[in-house]
Amino acid sequence: MFLPTTQKEVKELGWDGLDIILITGDAYIDSPFVGVAVIGKVLLNAGYRVGIIAQPDTASGDDIRRLGEPRLFWGVTGGCIDSMVANHTATGRKRKQDDYTPGNVNNRRPDRATIVYSNLIRTYFKKTRPIVLGGIEASLRRVAHYDFWSDTIRRSILFDAKADYLVYGMADRSIVECADCLAAGGDPRDIRGICYASPTIPEGCLELPSFNKVAQDKDAFTEMFHRFYRNTDPMTALPLAQIQDTRYLIQTPPLIHSPAKSSMPSTTCIMNGTFTPTTGNWVM
Repeated sequence: MFLPTTQKEVKELGWDGLDIILITGDAYIDSPFVGVAVIGKVLLNAGYRVGIIAQPDTASGDDIRRLGEPRLFWGVTGGCIDSMVANHTATGRKRKQDDYTPGNVNNRRPDRATIVYSNLIRTYFKKTRPIVLGGIEASLRRVAHYDFWSDTIRRSILFDAKADYLVYGMADRSIVECADCLAAGGDPRDIRGICYASPTIPEGCLELPSFNKVAQDKDAFTEMFHRFYRNTDPMTALPLAQIQDTRYLIQTPPLIHSPAKSSMPSTTCIMNGTFTPTTGNWVM
């Protein structure tokens, strides 16, 4: 089953709406090698109605409004490749080709796609459902970071995109937990593997040097990276906090993956099979 991309396809499935809409900078390719397709199927098999909008036109609201507004949240990713890497060579020249765009022509993915798509949603859907960022572009830019393209230190992409949450890493479990929590009217901020903005530092967080400090002091940036790196082990990592403007970026510890105890099926099964939650069986 393909994820629906139009209202017609949604109605053909017998759905009256969507719980989650995924926005991606790639063409929609239903493959286990494409992260957004896998995440969509994981959510679908968790019982959620999921649609996808691939490479929406940023000059109008036609594409972003195509599926309406989701019941739970928007999921936004720049695609399989960081959009700046996809669009530019190391010398800064515009790439002519894009392997993830129809016709291999690089004319559909905007620079800093995660930020652009999030702003596009906010433009056409005022006071909308939460926006959840994911993918390599969001994961690698989740704390203050050096940006090669502008030769500056940039703050967390969560703040530049004005998003509500960011899931980092594989995110196959954290995104389902986030959906479950939002569906139950809960607060996702206790879920492992996510980032969010907060006016205060929660108890138990390790504070990183501030964005302003690391932007001006190379030694502070180095110290920030060391603290960040030392807290990537799921078994020992502490929650992290870094002030960005007047608010803090909060990162919860990474997910603990325990394959021996996990009931999560293989990616191939997720893409090709149908999971029966009541029995835990996959029907191929």
